[in-house]
Amino acid sequence: MRELLLDLYFAAVRAADPTAAVQRELSDPPLPSDAPTHILALGKAARGMATAALTVLTESRVPLAGGVVVSADAHTLQSSLPSVAGDHPVPGDASLRAAGALAAAVAAIPSAHQVLVLISGGASSLAAAPVTGLGAHDLGALWTSLLGSGLDIRTVNSIRKRCLRWGGGRLAASLAPRPVTVLCISDVIGDDPGTIGSGPCAPDALWAREVLALAESAGDALDLPAAVRRLLERQAAGLLPDTPKPGDAAFRNVTTHVVASNRLAVQGIVRRATELGLPVLAGASDLSGEAREAGTRIGAFLRAGGGGASCFVWGGETTVTLEAGHTGLGGRCQEMALAAAEELDGVPGVSLLAAGTDGRDGPTDAAGALVDGATWARIADRGRDPGRDLRSHEAYAALDAGEALLRTGATGTNVMDVVIGLRQRGGRQPNR
Repeated sequence: MRELLLDLYFAAVRAADPTAAVQRELSDPPLPSDAPTHILALGKAARGMATAALTVLTESRVPLAGGVVVSADAHTLQSSLPSVAGDHPVPGDASLRAAGALAAAVAAIPSAHQVLVLISGGASSLAAAPVTGLGAHDLGALWTSLLGSGLDIRTVNSIRKRCLRWGGGRLAASLAPRPVTVLCISDVIGDDPGTIGSGPCAPDALWAREVLALAESAGDALDLPAAVRRLLERQAAGLLPDTPKPGDAAFRNVTTHVVASNRLAVQGIVRRATELGLPVLAGASDLSGEAREAGTRIGAFLRAGGGGASCFVWGGETTVTLEAGHTGLGGRCQEMALAAAEELDGVPGVSLLAAGTDGRDGPTDAAGALVDGATWARIADRGRDPGRDLRSHEAYAALDAGEALLRTGATGTNVMDVVIGLRQRGGRQPNR
């Protein structure tokens, strides 16, 4: 089943290909005008998105006037467009340099030119520089705390965008009044442009007092750095300007389109499963909540028979809450897979893949994991206690011992996670 699961996973990746998504969107018409264009590409899919945009500009004879690509690596594109790498998932010195390169690119845009902004998941960290009043170390501390808080991505980015030089519509404000076309590849449930990459060119619907209330409602799960709390309090008190809101003049000439999402990835899996003759059942792209709980629920569903189909697909993004004193190593997909493995222990003919479409799950070298009815026992046979590892959020070590980690390398896209379950029925094999 491993080969089949990998086949279906890469069908999801292909369906959310950033190059194809941008080419589709810019095919007709390519841009509002034929004015010289600057490309600002930010995020894990930045390279593919920028490559597609450059192709369309060339074919449309729209002159490229400048810009920058900020991604997880600094591979040079076949153009004069500079490419820089930032840090992910926690911003560092490389992110500061990337944010500086973005500032230089913005400053070089004449008022008569137009701008194409390409945003994908990871942009919050990759091009992170603090607003006045915060230091780079404050961003690192905030990101680390948020990543272990268990908060959903909308809440996480509602807090992060407040602290970012280019977040919460501030990039749009810097580009105004130039015409700006924004293309987004969504890595968030609901596909809200204000949440994707912390919304560099989208209005911020929340006021500072509401964001401060969100942070406080997290309680002990979120250790908010003192400087960040002071920033939010000063914004709430009107001592510092709030982020640009809906209706602000900064967005008058901004047009935004979401060109790819988790829904496309799920549809890609469904199409491929159908081609292979597999009866398939797919849920909406709304998988969320605690990773361990989601894994337990999905594992129990597969163990019980799964309603008669052979292939089951879920999409979305779960969270992991790190309790006080626990650090752990893994990611949401790994923890979900390990929890599912416990439910599937000893169950024959059932396998599950849980992986990030970007090829990276948490601060690890794995995209996720593939588990089956033998995984839990295999981990124990290798001298580990899988139950203790699950409780301690040590999914990476457990799954590594059980030879269950999935390592794909960077895929070039980022549309949240997919979970694929397979269940053999009556010995019938898919059409290969």
